[in-house]
Amino acid sequence: MYPKRKYPVGIQSFESIRTDGYVYVDKTQLIYKMITCGKPYFLSRPRRFGKSLLCSTLEAVFSGRRELFEAFTTEDGIEQPQLFIATTGWKWQPHPVIRFDFSKGHQYTLPALDEMIESTLLYYEGKWDVTSKFKGHNVRFIHLIEEVHRQTGQRAVVIVDEYDTFMLHSIGDEALEKGVRERFSNLFGTIKSLDDHLQFVFITGISKFSQMGIFSTLNNLKNISMLADYEALCGITEEELTTQLRPDIELLAQRRGKTYDETFSELKRMYDGYHFSRQMTDIYNPFSLFNALDSGDIGDYWFDSATPSAVLDMLAKMPPVELTDIDGVVCPIEDFDIPFNSYENHLPVLYQSGYLTIKDYDRECDDFVLGLPNAEVRRGFANSLYQYTMAVRGIDTNKNRLYRAYHSFRRTDDLSAFIEAIRAFFAGIPYHLAEKDERHYHVILYTLLTAFGADICAEEPTAKGRADIVLKMPRGIYVIELKYDDTAENALAQIDSRGYAEKYRLDGRPVTKVGIAFSSEERNITDWRSEAVG
Repeated sequence: MYPKRKYPVGIQSFESIRTDGYVYVDKTQLIYKMITCGKPYFLSRPRRFGKSLLCSTLEAVFSGRRELFEAFTTEDGIEQPQLFIATTGWKWQPHPVIRFDFSKGHQYTLPALDEMIESTLLYYEGKWDVTSKFKGHNVRFIHLIEEVHRQTGQRAVVIVDEYDTFMLHSIGDEALEKGVRERFSNLFGTIKSLDDHLQFVFITGISKFSQMGIFSTLNNLKNISMLADYEALCGITEEELTTQLRPDIELLAQRRGKTYDETFSELKRMYDGYHFSRQMTDIYNPFSLFNALDSGDIGDYWFDSATPSAVLDMLAKMPPVELTDIDGVVCPIEDFDIPFNSYENHLPVLYQSGYLTIKDYDRECDDFVLGLPNAEVRRGFANSLYQYTMAVRGIDTNKNRLYRAYHSFRRTDDLSAFIEAIRAFFAGIPYHLAEKDERHYHVILYTLLTAFGADICAEEPTAKGRADIVLKMPRGIYVIELKYDDTAENALAQIDSRGYAEKYRLDGRPVTKVGIAFSSEERNITDWRSEAVG
C-alpha cells in the first residue's frame, strides 16, 4: 500500500505547503508563462479554487524564493520535487511585493475596510522603512510604490486577493456599496499611472472586475478568466489528477475497497465538470478533491464552505430560480458581462460563484451552454433551492419520508412504494401553496430528487421532444412523463409516440416507462402506470 501523503486542506501558503511536506500540484509552468508574457492581470474563479494559493506562489516567485521551487527534503524527511519554474531561465531577482488580502475580513463595514487597508499600508511602510507625510490611502499607496522602487532599484509587484469580498457583502446597501466602491477606486485606480514603478500586477476575485465598477480607470488589466491558455491556472486538471495524483487515487481506492477505475469514476462524477474557456479543459474542484483524498470519503465538501451568505441573499432577491431552467441554459458571451448586482439575471451570480459552469460551446453562434458542474454541486444547490423556494414557505412536510423512500427505491426497485411516498409528500403541501399547473409538480419533484443525489435529467431531449424526467438508478432507468388533469395512460402513450425511452435501450439496465397523472382538484397524484420497455 502507498504511504498516505499530506494534503493541503485549507492551507493557502505556498511556503507552508512546500516546507511542511504537503502535496503541491505544479502550476508554475503556467505561472512562468504569465509572468514572462504580460504585466497587469485579472483572474476570476469561484471560492475555494486555489486563488489565494496562486497569489502566495506569485509572492514567493517575485520575492526570489528559489529554494522553495527546487527539489529538497523537509525536516520530516519528505521529499519535495523540483517545480517547473526552477528549470527555466527565470532570474529570481527579488522584487518588493505588496499584497492586499481582503478574504481575511469578518466584518464588512466601511470602518473594517479602512482598518484593513490601513494595516496593510502600515505593514509595508514599516517593512521598507517608508515614512509618509500623507494621510490619504491612495496617496500613501503611490508614495510607497515609488519609494520601494527607489530604495531597492527593483519595480514593485502588487497582488490583490479576493478584491470583491466587501463589494459582495455590500450589495443591497447603497450607502455601503458606494463607500466600498469609492475606497477601492481611489486606492487601486492609481495603479495605471504607476506603470514605470511596477513589475507585475495581479488581481483576483469571484466576480469580473468590470462588473463592479471599481476598476473603470484601470482598463489596462488583462482579463484571463476565460482564456484557454490559463484555464488550468487554478483547480486540478484531469491530466494532473491521473499523473501527479495517481498514487493518491490508488491509495484512496485501497482504503475504500474499490478498484482504481471505480474510484476515479466516482471522483470525476463528484468533483469534475468545471470549464472556464471555449477549450473546455476538464477542471476538478481542488478543495473537495483534497478533502476526499485526505479523509478517504468521497463526500460533499465545497458547497457549505464556499457559499458566501451574500450570494444566497442576492439570489433570494431575484425572481425564483428553478433548476429545470438553469441546467442547460444557452447564453451569449455578453451575458457574462451583466453587472453582478443585476437582480434580473441569475447567470453572472451562478456562474462566477461556481454553481454553473460551461458545459458546451457552439463555435458557429459563439454561444455557451451552462449547467451544474458535478454531483456535489447539483445536490448542494438543489437542497439550497429547496430551502429558499419551498421549505421557507412551509413545504417541508414528509420530505424525510420521501428521502428514505428514494433510497429504498435504489436498493429494491419498489416503484409502488416510491410513488406512494411522492403522493404523501404532495398531500402535505398546504392547499393555498399548491399551484395549479403541471410545472409546479415537475419542478418540486425534480429539485427534491436532485437534492437527494439522484442521477436525474429534466426535459431530456429526443428526436421528437423532451421527456419530463429520466431517473437513472443502479438497477434500471425510469422514463417519467407527468400529466395534469389527464390520464397516466396518455402519459405512457406520449412516451411511446415520441420515443422517449428508445435512446436508453442499449444502456444495459432495464428501462421502465412511468406515467403519472396529477389532478387540479386533488392537487396530487390520482393515477400512475408503468410498463417495461421490451
